Amino acid sequence: MLGEILAEERGKITGTRVLPSDGHGPKLEVSFQASGKLQGVDATDMGTYVAVLTSDGTLFGEGQGVIMTADGGVVGWRGQGVGRPTGQGMGAHWRGAIYYQTTSQKFAHLNSVVAIFEYEVDGEGNTESRAWEWK
Repeated sequence: MLGEILAEERGKITGTRVLPSDGHGPKLEVSFQASGKLQGVDATDMGTYVAVLTSDGTLFGEGQGVIMTADGGVVGWRGQGVGRPTGQGMGAHWRGAIYYQTTSQKFAHLNSVVAIFEYEVDGEGNTESRAWEWK
């Protein structure tokens, strides 16, 4: 069951790099920066993920990043997901799971949370995401 929304943000792809394929399909490294809220607190998220286009046309991705909140909190994250290209530039619809790590007392409960996310990228590299606690 999904719980309360943990994070909402909008941002932009800031860089891409083609990586050598390991035989499983084309591989891209994608970096982004986004602004939004983490549990109601203004925050900036910076992350990088690697996306592999599989033989059936879907994407598999793994990434990591850091969220810095306006009140001084720092929250690291790791995630994995499955995506579907939209056919418009970098556009893709992603769904997956994310795990947080922090020493911040305010966000310490996130250390034991599994979050489910939706991540959308449009053809111009604009991003939008939401994450909910998986209860």
